[in-house]
Amino acid sequence: MKITTETGERHVLAVTVDNEAGVLAKITGLFTARGYNIESLTVADITADHALSRITIVTSGPPPVIDQIIAQLDRLVPVHKVTDLIDAGAHVEREIALVKVAGTGDKRIEALRLADVFRAKVVDTTINSFIFEITGNSEKVDRFVALMRECGLVEVGRTGVVAIARGAEAV
Repeated sequence: MKITTETGERHVLAVTVDNEAGVLAKITGLFTARGYNIESLTVADITADHALSRITIVTSGPPPVIDQIIAQLDRLVPVHKVTDLIDAGAHVEREIALVKVAGTGDKRIEALRLADVFRAKVVDTTINSFIFEITGNSEKVDRFVALMRECGLVEVGRTGVVAIARGAEAV
């Protein structure tokens, strides 16, 4: 599903790279040098011999800009493959967030009720606060965080988007 933002269409790029020092700096440097924004970035080792990593980048832009980003990423030496998961078809996206909320009385009860509705898990609690763990797409996490502002939101930590194409083949 294509989502349009103020800066253009949202895209999720899966970039397979050599797992070596400096590769992430090259990738982010490409974005910085051209004035492209990275909305989310995650990196993980993906092979048993630790030779390759997968970088998942969420960015936005008009189609010609996204095409240019993909072409420039493809030209970098440590890059093996770049896939735009939005254009590739059906895929699954998830993000994890830890959300700290402080409050007592009705605000505390409301925070617990909302956490239940969003299937957020309490991972730490004190007399005056909770830390919730929520997993889902970015929109779900955004909605939960927005509602927690009314209940005494203190702090949020987010992982960034991880995504993978549906089906039996690797992309």
